[in-house]
Amino acid sequence: MLKSVNNLIISMSKRERKPSWLKVKLPLGASYRQVKHTVDHYNLHTICQSGNCPNMGECWSAGTATFMILGNICTRSCAFCNVQTGKPTEYDIDEPRRVAEAIKLMGVKHAVITSVNRDELVDKGGQIWYNTVIEIKKMNPDTTIETLIPEVKEDWYALELMISPGQEIVSHNLETVIELYKTIQPQSNYKRSLEQLRRIREYGKRTKSGIMVGLGETPEQVYRLMDDLVETGTQILTIGQYLQPSLNHTPLKEYVHPDQFAKYKEIGLQKGFEHVESGPLVRSSYHAEKQL
Repeated sequence: MLKSVNNLIISMSKRERKPSWLKVKLPLGASYRQVKHTVDHYNLHTICQSGNCPNMGECWSAGTATFMILGNICTRSCAFCNVQTGKPTEYDIDEPRRVAEAIKLMGVKHAVITSVNRDELVDKGGQIWYNTVIEIKKMNPDTTIETLIPEVKEDWYALELMISPGQEIVSHNLETVIELYKTIQPQSNYKRSLEQLRRIREYGKRTKSGIMVGLGETPEQVYRLMDDLVETGTQILTIGQYLQPSLNHTPLKEYVHPDQFAKYKEIGLQKGFEHVESGPLVRSSYHAEKQL
């Protein structure tokens, strides 16, 4: 036991200290407390909490949050993700109403909705996705919506359920370059995700994707990924720093300098994206309201 503890201390001591540009303020303020109270009161999940998002304090203090539907247990086990993996419980058919009521209470003008993967469901959770957007629009007609949807394994009926009810932006994240898929998210498929994004765009939706860097990719691999996304018609790209949630997750390879993030943004805009959010603290829903 003592040997295991010593090994853990050694491993933690070897972890590189975060650079100054990754330091964030602790969550404070009345708006932050109000959002937390609303989320707790309606028994809702947020990716802000489940994913240990570094921007939670900033976003919650501004009165916004990214809601996670279909529970908080994912059927996939991606090596970068802090969301719990396992066998999900039954989903709550009343969840769409509760999410819509919480958004109304919070006065949210632009709502972001995401979900865990529910591969065990026949429709991949598509009906709950559909009902959630419908309920939000019914209770909050002036609220715009972005949905960050999972990969549907070429179930195009499930995809149509997810993207058809009236949201303004549909996002699906590639997460990393094709060369790292087998180790970072082995249950997903790079080419399937590209085809999903292409179909979302062909459906007429404003389309978005996001990746993390610092996992061992090269800039050249990121640029090739940009080309692949532009070919699908994807209009918005987000690029952020990977932060290792725990010692059990895939190791961090590097802290990418802000200058490189600026370069990624410059190149992305040159390649044809309409909007690129690129920075160490950027996450897929960061400043989402600006991307309309």
